[in-house]
Amino acid sequence: MDILRKLSTLAVGEAGRVTTVEAEPAMARRLLDLGLVPGTRVACVARSPAGDPAAYRVRGAVIALRGGDAAGIQVTAEEVCPQAEAALAGWD
Repeated sequence: MDILRKLSTLAVGEAGRVTTVEAEPAMARRLLDLGLVPGTRVACVARSPAGDPAAYRVRGAVIALRGGDAAGIQVTAEEVCPQAEAALAGWD
């Protein structure tokens, strides 16, 4: 059984698959345009020193989302993402 989580709760290196996008119509459209559609794999690759915003890898691109916007995206968590770990190595 898959456990649903908010995208904003993923730790750096964790990944998940989008299940739903809940936001105001304009923001929902923007998130869908960025590729955050149900079934898409998304990985958290970095967080700012203050914790907000966070960077996510979506369909080969890295996008930054504020916590409030990421909280409206439900994901099913997956294993630690090797691509995210590799990406973090170059951020130090």
